[in-house]
Amino acid sequence: MTTDPLAEYCGKILNGGFSTKLCRRLTTYLTTLVALDKMCSPIIPYIAAWRGDGKIIWYEYVGTRFLTLLNCQRSEVAEVFRQSIVDRRLYRYVEQEFKIEEDIVTREELRGHQCGLREEVKKEGVVECIYQLALPGEKTIWLKDQAMIEIFAGDEICLSIGCLTEVTKEMKQKNLLEKFGYFDELTKLPKRSIMQRIIEMNIGNLHRGYISDFVFLLLDIDHFKAVNDTYGHQAGDHVLVSLAEVMCSTKRQEDEVGRYGGDEFYAFSIGCLKNGLQFAERLRLAVEATDFIYNQQRIPVTISIGLVAASQLAEVGKITVEELVRVADRRLYVAKKGGRDRVVGEDPR
Repeated sequence: MTTDPLAEYCGKILNGGFSTKLCRRLTTYLTTLVALDKMCSPIIPYIAAWRGDGKIIWYEYVGTRFLTLLNCQRSEVAEVFRQSIVDRRLYRYVEQEFKIEEDIVTREELRGHQCGLREEVKKEGVVECIYQLALPGEKTIWLKDQAMIEIFAGDEICLSIGCLTEVTKEMKQKNLLEKFGYFDELTKLPKRSIMQRIIEMNIGNLHRGYISDFVFLLLDIDHFKAVNDTYGHQAGDHVLVSLAEVMCSTKRQEDEVGRYGGDEFYAFSIGCLKNGLQFAERLRLAVEATDFIYNQQRIPVTISIGLVAASQLAEVGKITVEELVRVADRRLYVAKKGGRDRVVGEDPR
């Protein structure tokens, strides 16, 4: 086995006419990380690089275990890794609220905002996130990425020197706990407890420019108490389950639906108010067209919907979880008072 740290080098910098300072620093890092890799450490060392204003990232070095996981050659790592990403997750501890915020950026969002993300890590000087990867054979793994950023202004090169640690078991357990804790047992939809996280994620994506707008919907079943009183609580449960199925079959892949509580449900739609109104109307018409049958009895079911687009609040600077819920709830009340079986997306004039 060779002990030369440059024997398997396939990067660009050492053979690219860059400054002596950069090449010496890189060689020092290579020597250290190659030695670490040969110790069979559970961490996967790497050195990534990119030009200051460039969109393309490449690897100056990756540990052998990374090649095994991705089943590729060193020269293919950057592209294979990029294609394998499902999402990138950041975790922040909010000290005032004693909670951890999870920020999820999908592969599509990453592709559109590489430059912004790299400027962010340059400013912070560090990288700390978790990548979810989809590998061949329907295998999913999670890798924790921790690195420091070093900038060589004269060469217009940025280096990310760090390590990857597999945290698949931990993330699977986290997801399992969330599944039990966040999903409603009756309808199998996400509970109200996950709604706030989805709103916060959308607000974060909106502020960073990953999305241009999103819509939050609150809806409930018209005269649901009469359903329980007339047909019984089991019939009422059947209606709730059937409504959840209608909502899931009506939404697009990028939409989200969940149970707010009782006979109230919530939904999200990425896009402008017009898109949200169209989604809400599709939901309303789908429910209206569905036969809710219990014990061979047809139960008439309609829904009322109140919704708000984040852009409607942006003008007054009130894009918060509380304000979105408050406005959507107010408009749901207007829909109820206006005769039910309708959608309201604006305040009455």
